[in-house]
Amino acid sequence: MTSFKCPTLPPASVLPGTDEYKSKPDVDGAFKFVGGERLPWSGDVLDVTSPIVDQSTGQRTVIGRVAQFGEADAVQAVELAAKAWDRGQGKWPQMSLASRIAAIKNFVKCLAPARDKIVNSLMWEICKNSADAATEFDRTMKFIDAVISKLESSDETEPYGSWTTVSGVCGRVRRGPVGVTMMLAPFNYPLNEMYAMMIPALLMGNVIVLKLPAVGGLAHILTVDALMQAIPPGVVNFVTGPGRKTMGPIMATGLVDCLGFIGGAKATDALIRQHPNPHRLKVFSQLEGKNIAVVLPDADLEVAAKQILLGSLTYNGQRCTACKLIMVHNSIADLLVAKIVAGVKALKVGLPWEGASITPLPEPAKPDYLESVLADATCKGAKVANESEGGGSRAGALFTPAVVYPVTPEMRLFTEEQFGPVVPIATYTDIAEVDAAVRASWNGQQAAIFTKNPKAAAPLVDMLSTVVGRINLNSQCSRGPDVFPFSGRRSSAMGTMSVTEALRAFSVEVIVAFPDNDVNKKLAEDVAEEARFFEPICKRMKVDDSVPSSIQGA
Repeated sequence: MTSFKCPTLPPASVLPGTDEYKSKPDVDGAFKFVGGERLPWSGDVLDVTSPIVDQSTGQRTVIGRVAQFGEADAVQAVELAAKAWDRGQGKWPQMSLASRIAAIKNFVKCLAPARDKIVNSLMWEICKNSADAATEFDRTMKFIDAVISKLESSDETEPYGSWTTVSGVCGRVRRGPVGVTMMLAPFNYPLNEMYAMMIPALLMGNVIVLKLPAVGGLAHILTVDALMQAIPPGVVNFVTGPGRKTMGPIMATGLVDCLGFIGGAKATDALIRQHPNPHRLKVFSQLEGKNIAVVLPDADLEVAAKQILLGSLTYNGQRCTACKLIMVHNSIADLLVAKIVAGVKALKVGLPWEGASITPLPEPAKPDYLESVLADATCKGAKVANESEGGGSRAGALFTPAVVYPVTPEMRLFTEEQFGPVVPIATYTDIAEVDAAVRASWNGQQAAIFTKNPKAAAPLVDMLSTVVGRINLNSQCSRGPDVFPFSGRRSSAMGTMSVTEALRAFSVEVIVAFPDNDVNKKLAEDVAEEARFFEPICKRMKVDDSVPSSIQGA
């Protein structure tokens, strides 16, 4: 049996002189942004290229440049972050919460003029279509607003947010920062994913070493002016260049107190091992997912096909929440495959500003990887169900979605996270086969169940409830709304992402407590009037003498 070989087509490209070419970014990131300064750079510089080909050269289009840090530059970034932290006594961690909120609001205001440039950079560097690129920026700003709103009301709603007496001890809990926090986020949502960690961490009083992604980093370069205007020096520091040359030396200093990582489990483990005191490193990570969609015999196939199509191929399937393995009952498998193939055929393939659903892949090695898993599957008996429609064809970095059927456990596509426009469909005759696949999987992120039968769905929900963080009924896997927890088990996560949980992930509980008597009540009231720690609501605090042995928030 011969292996599948992707047909090669002319790459997606632009011609110099056209309006589209003239709109390409030219982002100059050949500098260091550390210690609150944009410092000149005389070292190595890497040209940043787009997966969209320049027709005049036949090569990827150059859209910017970034400094390539070495070990000394990376260590300088974390040392300046540690200086700003100053063992918790720096300006930012000692600033009142109200003042930090004001600074972040000012940052959002200063960032607004860069919106169009950031959206354009997302289109060209990671080929996110125009609507999705704009949505990423706007959703990120809404997330920031939601986090701030939560903080401004949290004291009255969190357990022990007000003075509370238990067993004769009166106490009040606030949350304090962890310290120097190193953050890494992936290329697919470079702004949104990073800010989902960074903004809550900043609001809690942490200082940041931000490793820009090798692909998708230009969006962050465009934020430097806003950061310099709104955030104190050294609170946010950028590291650019190869992660292998920069991340290890930073961790080896022992100056990092917290790691925020969205990416791969192997890289996370490697970084943790390089810290000299890993026991004191607080880790927050959102990692891989091989999300399964289970289609039961009674499922509405129109709904299932539509949701699986969205779940598998939105932004080329380059989402951790994408549906990455479909298991469908064999009695309806052929019908479902036909509907999915028809849906793929209707998707527009092209350039980001053309409103295309399928756009060039940013990672240079990804097309070769996808071809290798297709070859493995077809060697072992699967077929590209939409091959006659161009499925699996390559055009430079553009890869036409391939529907692969039937996929079996011996194939790489059954277990590996493809993170691209390939839809693997497996069949089952007994639900025990689904149970076996779930038990064997390393994944613990999400699952989807398609059925109209509650008695059939209930056992699956029970089984999956101890394996994944979210179970979707008759819907694709997804992260939002942002107020919902985004969690995972196994190798998919350490920690939960949401408006509320991100604040907790990058902070620790601190309690001020005293033996409950009148003298201490008066002391606590006066301390709360003076200490920044209790702002912004401390000036509303009053002693409620009608409630014995307690101090209440007014």
